[in-house]
Amino acid sequence: MGTTTASERGIKRVYNFNAGPGALPLPVLERIKEELLDWRGSGMSVMEMSHRSPEFESINAAAEAGLRKHLAIPDDYAVIFVQGGGSMQFTMAPMNLCLPGKAVDLIHTGTWTAKALGELKKGILHNVAASTEADKFARLPRKDEIKYSADASYVHMCTNNTIEGTQWAEMPETGSVPLVADMSSDIASRPIDVKKFGMIFAGAQKNLGPSGVTVVIIRKDLAERADKNLPTILQYRTFIKEKSLYNTPPTFAIYIVGLVMEWIDSVGGIAAMEKLNNAKAKLLYDTMEASNGFYRCPVENASRSKMNVVFRVAGGDEAVEKKFAKEGEAAGLIGIKGHRSVGGMRASIYNAVPVEAVAALVSFMKEFERKNG
Repeated sequence: MGTTTASERGIKRVYNFNAGPGALPLPVLERIKEELLDWRGSGMSVMEMSHRSPEFESINAAAEAGLRKHLAIPDDYAVIFVQGGGSMQFTMAPMNLCLPGKAVDLIHTGTWTAKALGELKKGILHNVAASTEADKFARLPRKDEIKYSADASYVHMCTNNTIEGTQWAEMPETGSVPLVADMSSDIASRPIDVKKFGMIFAGAQKNLGPSGVTVVIIRKDLAERADKNLPTILQYRTFIKEKSLYNTPPTFAIYIVGLVMEWIDSVGGIAAMEKLNNAKAKLLYDTMEASNGFYRCPVENASRSKMNVVFRVAGGDEAVEKKFAKEGEAAGLIGIKGHRSVGGMRASIYNAVPVEAVAALVSFMKEFERKNG
């Protein structure tokens, strides 16, 4: 997988800070383009292949192998590809993992845990183990604030909160109770110890590929908790047994996940990815700190995300922020408006967003401050 830039190819590309679907690596897009009509001598596009064919089985296996390699996934964990996005897992996880009379504990840190909580409220015994809603989710719970049930079925968390701009630097300790993590927006951005989790799920459209496929990494014994009378297509064991091919999977999206894994290889693996992500985040946060309050991140330092950097401009003056977004877009900086529920600005700097994009944003921020500060 190559690492050349768009400018070297003479292609006009914007700086993409969209929160999801987010940026894809240019070398991956070029590879898709090259293979679109004829995948490796097959005479077919991946989009045309039977999912039962040897060709697609090899694509499916390569995507899984790439995830296993980069995330160091142990053999007693299954890797499956499902549909329905991360949101489907808010229902599928409790359906499969709940034990009779044992609550689901949830650590409430923002919009995405609120959606998970909404599904639990539809008849699932549950307990909010901690919440920072009173602080407008501008920080993550401290260890002494988390109050687990005596014997929970599992603990649900979101490792990175895209809207609020918070990210767990260290995962909460849950002892023998399985930790189920929504890792949609920071999976593969840093090394993780998969053994600390009972299950990880992630919609692909931020760090792994395009929208349409969700990666689930689950300890195999936990998949056996599910009642055999659950609808077949809603059982994790179905997808484990059939290697994600129980029904027609999102074939093209899985193919791209495999290509993204190859690209991560080409840049030096997950450790190199983390180093790049740290540098990008530092550049942005340092720029804010040096602005004498013109740019301000509302998130406490220890909870700040390295994937989704949220900030206000000129004390949250809506007219100035609107101008910032408009002029930024004109300068080729796309997707920098904050989520409609919280306002302000947000730069999503996922794996595929290059350092040059962040440098361009920082340069724009400094010039905007000079003119409007």
